[in-house]
Amino acid sequence: MQGPYSRYLELIDAGALAPDEAQRAAMGRLQALSEALTAQRRPPIPFPWRRNARPRGVYLWGGVGRGKSLLMDIFFNNTNTLPKRRVHFHEFMAETHDRIAAWRAAPEKSRRRHRGANARALDDPMPPVAADISAEAMLLCFDEFQVTDIADAMLLGRLFEALLGKGVVIVATSNRAPDELYRDGLNRQLFLPFIALLKDRLDVLHLDAAQDYRLDRLSGAPVYHWPLGAEADAAMDRAWTAMIAGSRETVERIAVKGREVVAPRTARGLARFTFDALCRAPLGAGDYLAIARRYSAVFIDRISVMSAEERNEAKRFVTLIDALYENRTKLVCSAGAPPQALYPNGHGAFEFERTASRLIEMQAESYLAAEHAAHAPDSKQMQGNVG
Repeated sequence: MQGPYSRYLELIDAGALAPDEAQRAAMGRLQALSEALTAQRRPPIPFPWRRNARPRGVYLWGGVGRGKSLLMDIFFNNTNTLPKRRVHFHEFMAETHDRIAAWRAAPEKSRRRHRGANARALDDPMPPVAADISAEAMLLCFDEFQVTDIADAMLLGRLFEALLGKGVVIVATSNRAPDELYRDGLNRQLFLPFIALLKDRLDVLHLDAAQDYRLDRLSGAPVYHWPLGAEADAAMDRAWTAMIAGSRETVERIAVKGREVVAPRTARGLARFTFDALCRAPLGAGDYLAIARRYSAVFIDRISVMSAEERNEAKRFVTLIDALYENRTKLVCSAGAPPQALYPNGHGAFEFERTASRLIEMQAESYLAAEHAAHAPDSKQMQGNVG
């Protein structure tokens, strides 16, 4: 048997993953979907009454670190169907809002020429937007499906109805069951039809894995490696290899207020950067917050001891650690000194003591066991930039 299930078994045989019956059962369902997608050609004209011609998608939910992103990764990389796209759900929704705004700003003549436009409802952006999205990907895989924004909540029902009507197959991972989405949100009663649609059109699978496999790889192992040198570099490489569990690394670009922050090494919902790329470049709080929210764990190589003249670098580092800490993002790093000696003198050295304290706390088992707080409705917001 070829496809994601065989790849999953290969990773177990190689020791990259531990056997888990819940993961195995979920991967069996994803294997069936992969086979259906591979065997089936894209319908040339996806009429609404032919929706059953496309296989049902999957909504995979469960606690943090139970392997949802891992299974999604294996499924996506080992499913031979095109076009396909994997995207963080909040990034996808931001893009969709941009598409809608562009459609509304376009002149009427352009709307009439737009593929998928409804000539009788030129003020309705949903048909052309759904047409554009389905032209780009007939398999959409969403990471971290969460709804905390009322604008997203009010849009999702019509958007998904339109996409599913175009024959798009949706696979999503989430920490929440469908009935828990947008709980206590404003005008939630208007969101309930979307939940019904989700449960009607996708198979809902609860991944109740026996252990938090990512925490298991961090538990009992150092996550702060110093001093710098070959030994620290090797320790970082070992930790990274264990955490990504055989996944292929990719470059990701995160949109932040009209520009991009590049994450050069990502896999399994994790990202790896150098200290220089994060703190010697002109990044600010919004960039660090986007990183902290997007990735459940961040690896930072070669944090240097900062001199008094490097107060900008020190200030950026403080802002970065604040973002990671507030979102309970795990940190694995190598550094030139213990936390309290990274910035011993200079402007802001006294305030840096709090950062050192947080770096120590972030090594504790209790911090490593905490749920990643990305996109939580009460997540603290950070403002400002560091020059």
